[in-house]
Amino acid sequence: MNAMNIVLHTRNAQLAEDFSDIAREKLRSLSRFNVLIEGVKVEIKHESNPRRGKSSHIVTLTSQGAGPFLRAQGEGFKDLVAFDKAVASLELQIRKIHERSKDVPHETLITHLVKE
Repeated sequence: MNAMNIVLHTRNAQLAEDFSDIAREKLRSLSRFNVLIEGVKVEIKHESNPRRGKSSHIVTLTSQGAGPFLRAQGEGFKDLVAFDKAVASLELQIRKIHERSKDVPHETLITHLVKE
């Protein structure tokens, strides 16, 4: 499978130095499913509103390019917590598409008649 293009975009956020490497590793692990995803845009946003409390960090993942359009969002008290929630949601969507493509028997009328 081709390398997945990963774009990090931040809003009002200062990221840890290792966040980029961790994000790329986790997103590339999603290529184990047989679903074409050319790229993923990772948007990290920090809310300065104190009422947001434990959900002040918001991470949105959006697929780009060929393949299905997927979007997942996670919120948490740290960037990695929010990112993990978003990746879990994205993985669930990809897993559903992968399972759906496996379950459909692709038989034609001719192959059905040959079996009988």
